[in-house]
Amino acid sequence: MTAEQQDIQRRKPGVMVLLSSVRTRRRLQVVADASVMCVSVVLAGALRYDFEIPSRKYSDFAYFALAAATVFVLCGALRGLYAGRWSFGSFEEVSALVSAIVFVTLIMWVSDLLFGRPVPQSVPLIASTIVLALTAGVRYLWRLFYERKLRPTGDVLEPLVVIGAGEAGQQIITAMLRNPSGRFLPVALIDDDPLKRNLRIRGVRVSGGRADLAHVAAQSNAKVALVAIPTADSTIIREFADLAREAGMRLLVLPSSSELYGAQLSTSDIRPVTHADLLGRHEVDTDVDSIAGYVTGKRVLVTGAGGSIGSELSRQLYRFAPSSLILLDRDESALHAVQLSIEGRALLDSRNLVVCDIRDRDGVARIFEEHRPEVVFHAAALKHLPLLEMHPQEALKTNVWGTRILVDASLACGVERFVNISTDKAADPCSVLGYSKRLAERLTADATSQGSGAFLSVRFGNVLGSRGSVLTAFAKQIEGGGPVTVTHPDVTRYFMTVEEAVQLVIQAGAVGRPGEALVLDMGEPVKIDDVARRLIAESDRPIEIVYTGMRQGEKMHEVLFGTGEAGESPCHPRIHHVRVPPLPTSELPVARARATDHETVAELRAACDVLVEPSRAVGPVD
Repeated sequence: MTAEQQDIQRRKPGVMVLLSSVRTRRRLQVVADASVMCVSVVLAGALRYDFEIPSRKYSDFAYFALAAATVFVLCGALRGLYAGRWSFGSFEEVSALVSAIVFVTLIMWVSDLLFGRPVPQSVPLIASTIVLALTAGVRYLWRLFYERKLRPTGDVLEPLVVIGAGEAGQQIITAMLRNPSGRFLPVALIDDDPLKRNLRIRGVRVSGGRADLAHVAAQSNAKVALVAIPTADSTIIREFADLAREAGMRLLVLPSSSELYGAQLSTSDIRPVTHADLLGRHEVDTDVDSIAGYVTGKRVLVTGAGGSIGSELSRQLYRFAPSSLILLDRDESALHAVQLSIEGRALLDSRNLVVCDIRDRDGVARIFEEHRPEVVFHAAALKHLPLLEMHPQEALKTNVWGTRILVDASLACGVERFVNISTDKAADPCSVLGYSKRLAERLTADATSQGSGAFLSVRFGNVLGSRGSVLTAFAKQIEGGGPVTVTHPDVTRYFMTVEEAVQLVIQAGAVGRPGEALVLDMGEPVKIDDVARRLIAESDRPIEIVYTGMRQGEKMHEVLFGTGEAGESPCHPRIHHVRVPPLPTSELPVARARATDHETVAELRAACDVLVEPSRAVGPVD
């Protein structure tokens, strides 16, 4: 035993046993392949001579078989057949096996010619066919035996129907059948594609489409269904949730494409359906190269970095390796939490963590002078509609004048790209929140004419998981025994998960053109009443729904595009570009100390209605 092996054995008991087992298996592979080659040459000769090989040829065949076996083992070693390069019996290994056999056949055929044809020249060709069949067969049988040993067993094993026979379905079935300690055993597949009706994946047959789920479950005695479609949006998940409930089944899902980031699936990825799956799950096709082009290696500043949007934005931007990531928020505890989530530590000892209120013009100017950001994501805002209706001055100071302060600092610093996070309430606004965010969009558009950088806004609707979201409120009410309060039975809202929203925000920053607002496609709007009833049904508790009536400034149905806005999608199918008329600072309302709430709201509304000359309107740049 070498010193290295002794060290391994001392540090990891059992490792040497594993090494010995691996080496033994590889030696057996060598012996098996060499033996198969010898047998193949003899069988080829027997076929050539109608099973009556002349006695004078015995020695020639013996030497030829030994030589062929030796060459085969050498070619196999060169192709990595005995180095553990591929899974035993995999397509990759069979491909390497075929190439090794081709080389052996050519070498032995040429050698037979050079040495005076000790065996008929057809023998190497016939032997190659036999050796391929036998070696591939041995590998297949070994793989079959190995996989059967890995199949999950036990009394608590749950039969499971897999929905989706695509790539994800194949991966997860393979993973489940190779997990001896797994909880689930796939017994049937469901897929709507008629071309897959006769498909079998590792013995699991496609038994019908989604309409057949209840019948298939009854036949297979399955009480669990798994949606193996990472690209499935919330509409599809809701449909399967309803079908599973009618069939008396528990529904599980796999992570969405945006959560997987291209990773291989495993049984640990199987999880119960969440509210985000049912309401805000959308497929996001992210162009990583375009993002990296404007973020990687740049100094990036995020305002409101401790909030729901800002913290997720910071985490995702960190993946693209900016030269520095400056996190700005007025809440020091929120900065502590976001640093911990990004770096795994929270010592609060970095100058890139900035405690500052965006309403402080001098403070913001000092921060921009120190860090010289090249890209700014502006996520800081006041966002709760009912509160801002009562305190419109605060909305004006933060959402409007705070944005103006950041825009001015960005222009003075020469920022290359400024992305203002807006909301669907800025489209045809009728609330203080909507007015203030619409003015922020127009201020951002106005900055385009004052500097060389690209200043743009990104507009989207309700974000699941954000602080104060409707789901959080419903969950608390259900936990407390109700009632659940809904403003109106017909009110609808758009929903998106925070991860997907931020992915599209970053993407929009790459494709957005100066002075635009980019509107994110959030799928179909969802009735809030349906959301409440679904959550109550899942709780299995008799909880009442109380309708409280629409509040001041609320819309029955939110819109993503305002009157006269025509969206186009030249760069990304889920990002729409709209024109935003700029608005100079001189036409903004002033936060007067003694102004009444009514006067402030009137000024905000009037500023939103200010018309600009056509020459100043900023639109898409060709």
